Amino acid sequence: MAAHVIVTPVYEDSEAATQLFLELREALGPTITIVAVDDGSVRDPIQPETIAAAGLQGIVIRLKRNVGHQRAIAVGISYVSEYMTDATCVVMDSDGEDTPKSVIPLIAQLTLGNVDVIVARRRKRSETLKFRIFYLVYKIFFKIMTGRQISFGNYMALTPFAVQRLSAMQELWTHVAGCVLLSKLRISHLPLDRGNRYAGRSKMNFAGLVLHGFRAFMVFAEDVLVRAGIACAAVSFLAILGVIMSVLLKSIGMATPGWFSVALGILILVLLQTSALTLMSLMLTGIVRGGNLLSANYRELVEEILPAAPAGASAPRFKLTNAS
Repeated sequence: MAAHVIVTPVYEDSEAATQLFLELREALGPTITIVAVDDGSVRDPIQPETIAAAGLQGIVIRLKRNVGHQRAIAVGISYVSEYMTDATCVVMDSDGEDTPKSVIPLIAQLTLGNVDVIVARRRKRSETLKFRIFYLVYKIFFKIMTGRQISFGNYMALTPFAVQRLSAMQELWTHVAGCVLLSKLRISHLPLDRGNRYAGRSKMNFAGLVLHGFRAFMVFAEDVLVRAGIACAAVSFLAILGVIMSVLLKSIGMATPGWFSVALGILILVLLQTSALTLMSLMLTGIVRGGNLLSANYRELVEEILPAAPAGASAPRFKLTNAS
């Protein structure tokens, strides 16, 4: 079994994946194993021969339908946790923006033994001004609502222990980076430049990007709800103070005609709304805390497992048991 496993999701982009495998072979040698998760591609599915042609061994996990980038990664990590228990796992995109040559420093830092996860922090970006402004606002809002700072994506290296821990967390299926933050694993950041896409254009539009960002909040739903409840309670307290001040001003004759009724009506409305939101936040927090903690069964999403090996080498014997 290879010492290092590369997990990469692929969706309708075999051209870019082909280039990725060739560069991985050049950078890391033939001993790595590729776990390519084909996320329900129809027009351009990835083939195991692509891995073999690059001189590498591995598998293509073909999913029954398109489940999205994050869940495709979760399938790959879940598979590695079950069948490649002693291997270091690197999660990376297949489009070239996560460069194969940067896998070497990721793994090197991971082998120091004092961390469980090495995540790539982007040092150089090529996004538009709109994206950078949105990303800055998003990070600030995320910090306020969760108390945590998120500054990395899916490009990361995991120890076998980290793979096992993440695969047991249902949050992995919602947002990979958020799950890593929640896992309480020892995390270290490595500044890396973003590469250029090998081919084509990104299939993630702005709406999809916004949805992806807010999924991170779902991972920390309990923290978000508690903070929202505290904010609503604070506003309710201020509304009560406003009501008291309005009554006092009215009683000493300092209120202008019509002012008291308008102010009192608005403050009572604010008080009722924030009180209701506080109660709802507390109830939802209880629901989240008592929710089902079982992780998803990745086998239900898998259509087939296709092994790949270069000429003259035996294909990996990993297989999927109890597939539906």
